[in-house]
Formats: sequence, C-alpha cells, structure tokens
Amino acid sequence: MNRTLPPCVFVIFGATGDLARRKLFPALYNLYAEGILPSRFAVVGVGRRLADQEAFLADVWAAIERFSRKINPELRESFLALIHYHRFDLADKTGFAQLAADLRRIDNERGTSGNRVYCLSVGPDQFEIVIDQLKEHRLVSNNDGAWQRVMVEKPFGRDLTTATNLNAKITGVFPEHSIFRIDHYLGKEMLQNLVAIRFANALFEPLWNSRYIDNVQLSVAESEGVGTRARYYESAGALRDVVQNHLLQMLTLVAMEPPVDLSSEAIRDEKVKVLRSLQPMTPAEIRRNTVRGQYGAGKIMGEAVPAYRDELNVAPQSTVETYAALRLEVPNFRWAGVPFYLRTGKRMPFRSAEIVIEFKSLPGVLYFRQQPPIAPNLLVIKVQPEEGVAIQFNTQGMGNNKGIIPVQMDFCQNCRFPSQSPEAYERLIADAILGDPTLFTRWDEVAHQWRYIDQIAAAWAENGAELPLYSAGSWGPEEADQLLRREGRRWHVYQPQNGSY
Repeated sequence: MNRTLPPCVFVIFGATGDLARRKLFPALYNLYAEGILPSRFAVVGVGRRLADQEAFLADVWAAIERFSRKINPELRESFLALIHYHRFDLADKTGFAQLAADLRRIDNERGTSGNRVYCLSVGPDQFEIVIDQLKEHRLVSNNDGAWQRVMVEKPFGRDLTTATNLNAKITGVFPEHSIFRIDHYLGKEMLQNLVAIRFANALFEPLWNSRYIDNVQLSVAESEGVGTRARYYESAGALRDVVQNHLLQMLTLVAMEPPVDLSSEAIRDEKVKVLRSLQPMTPAEIRRNTVRGQYGAGKIMGEAVPAYRDELNVAPQSTVETYAALRLEVPNFRWAGVPFYLRTGKRMPFRSAEIVIEFKSLPGVLYFRQQPPIAPNLLVIKVQPEEGVAIQFNTQGMGNNKGIIPVQMDFCQNCRFPSQSPEAYERLIADAILGDPTLFTRWDEVAHQWRYIDQIAAAWAENGAELPLYSAGSWGPEEADQLLRREGRRWHVYQPQNGSY
C-alpha cells in the first residue's frame, strides 16, 4: 500500500470479542509492522470481558501471536503502547462520557486531530445502541476539518425492513460517505484483483459474455461447523449469512460492465446495475431453482464431527439451513441465457472460495466425438485459501495415451510466500482510515441484495421448503447436484488425483 494514512484514533466496540481477537488486532498489528499506520495514531478498545488495561493488553498480544500472519516480538511494547482500554456496558452513559473525555485527551497527546474510525465489532442488536450513544455524547461532529467514520460489521439487518431501519438510524448521525459497511470478502486479494483480471487483459474481456461462456459457478465452502456462532446462526442460516452478502457481491464483480473509471463510485455504480437486473423469482421458480440443506454427522479429514442439531445452543429440531444453492440469471445484453450457480455450505470436505467460469464447447466434431467427452475449458479464480488463477484447457496425452486430456496453467499468488498475502481486514481498515469506500457496500447495494434474498427466505418459510440432510464431509445434498444435472452440467470441484476440475 503506497498510501499515506491520516492521523486518527481507531475505536473498537466489542474489543474483547472473537472478531476483534481473530481479525482486527492482528490486522492492526500487521499494518503497524509494515509501517502503514500513521505516525499519529491510537487504538481504543471498549469491552466487558477483561478487568483492566493489563489483562486486555495481554489478551491482545496473545491473539496476535496466535492469529497474525507474522510476528516480530521486538515490536510488542511499541505496538501495545498505542492501545487503550475502557471497560463498560454499551448502554452505560457514564462509560461513554469517560470515553469522550479520553478521546479528547488522546487527541491532545497524540495529535490525532479529532479524526476517528468507530468500528462496531458487536452483535447487530447493539449497533443502534452504540450509534445513539455516539450521538448523545457528541462524538460525531465532522467539522473543523476533523472527520469521524463508522465501520459496520455484517449482517446489516436481517431483511430489507430491518436494514432500512438501521440505515436510517446510522445516516441520522453519519453521512453516507462516512459509513463503511463491511463485507470482508471484498477485502480478499483475488476479489480485488478480479477487476484487473477482467479489464486489463485482452485475453479475457472479449470472451466475457453469453456468446462464449456456458455458465458461471460461485462457491464458498467451509469445513468448519457452526462453532460458537450458533445463537446468531439459528436466526440467520446460510442464505442470510453468506448468499445475501459474499456471494451476491462476488456475482456483481463477475457480471458488471466496465466502469467509466476506477473510482469507488464508478465501480459501485456498475455493481448496483447488476443487482437491479436480477429479476424476482416466482414461488414455482424458487422451488425449482433453490436448494436448502443441513449437515448431519460425518467426518472431516478423518475426524468425526456432530450433526448441526447436536451442536451447542442449536435447537434439537432446528430447521435452519447450513447449505444453500441457487440458480439465477442476469438478464441483460451481456449475460442473457447464462446460468449463474451460487452455493455455500458448512462442513464441506475442505475450505475454499472460488469462481469457476465454464466456456462453451466447440461443435461436436473432430475431438468432440471422443468418449468419454472431453473436459470443458475453465477459468478458475481462487479466492481462498489459495489465491490465484487457473486456466484449464485440453491437450493430447503423452506416450501410449493419445487421448485428449485436461491440463492446467496455474498461477498461485500466495503459495510461495503465504505470510506476505495481507488479510482482508488489513486492506479494509486502511481504506476506512483513508476514506476510500471502494471495498465497502453502498446502501443501494445492500437494499437490492436484501430485496432479492427476502423473496427466497419468505417462500422457504411460507412453503416449508424441504431441508434434506447431507453428511458432514460431503459436498452437500443430492438436490444441489440435480440443480445442474438437469441441464447437463455439474459442479466443478478440483480433483487432486487427476489434476483437473
């Protein structure tokens, strides 16, 4: 990042929570270690779990040692010297009054000029509480040359109605340009790179349309179960947790038209056009083009794992989906007739997120008379854990094998030096401090996403959509395979035994 970040105080509400420990503090440490944070900078953590400053700093460093991509023990003291801790309940007005006084003191001591980023690393039920307290204690002014911004974690609402209400509450305090709604997938290196891959290569952009592309598959697979998020997950499920945000955002980057320039608003304008083009599905289309599922007991990498309903804090008869798959189309001039298949699931065989673009096959002559049929040409954009691009094409086998076989040209961006690949939150935090909203979702994006997802959620709830079980360690319910098989297609998953998809 060759950017100079302005001085500021980074305030974390929920600083003793899991997200702060796993993502925020390791990201801040890595930005500090690489000299990216401004010289006039401080971190203020607000939480309840830890008793005092000493216990909090010990916990922060333990989290950095466990979750940071690299560690330099010599930086421990200087980094921790940037951090201040306030212990109070978020509904406590006295605590906020003390916080306001401390922020003014830090501004005077560190020269942070009143600039602040407020990061809401708390449950969605507490977003409005924090916003109200910030307003009441005049911690948001955006005057005299100082700025204040707010980073809001997902989920941004539970549906369009709650999202609209939350947005009204936040915009009553912060202007839209100061609201940074997080979808951490947008901070991942290869999704940032997708715009460059598309629009900086004559090899790809001329083929990026319905004339040459047969279908597009977007997958986010998690090997882990629900873990400690059961209470949240019981009210959300895979559709709201991943499809509404991560997968629809990935869709927009694949399907968008070239922006007029690379400014944040130009890029987000084109993403919104994709979301606006998504047509509502009828109840019959939802039954035909969507699949739910829930993981049962099974094995992940040889280790037995429990069924979702046996997880802690999950209802014994829960009907929450841990798997969701959709078939949809983007009915515009570029993409008319091309199916987009989206899927996400927990307790998959391994963790991965990728975009697979399958190109149309040539006419059924010459090599295309071969049995079994030759593999399709694919462009695979690997988002995690590997970050890179693979192109699958066909060639003649060597030696006695004169048949046509698939081979790959594979570029892996983080394989050789994985510790050099920044985590998503490093880029997101730096961009919020800089005031660059490109990798954050604008309100109209959020609204269109919820508008599309709400119809599916309502139909599932009203019609009692089937909830087939799938074994942990599998790729989901059979119904998801049928979603593609009925059209002569299949999900593409990397097969290490033969090196193809």
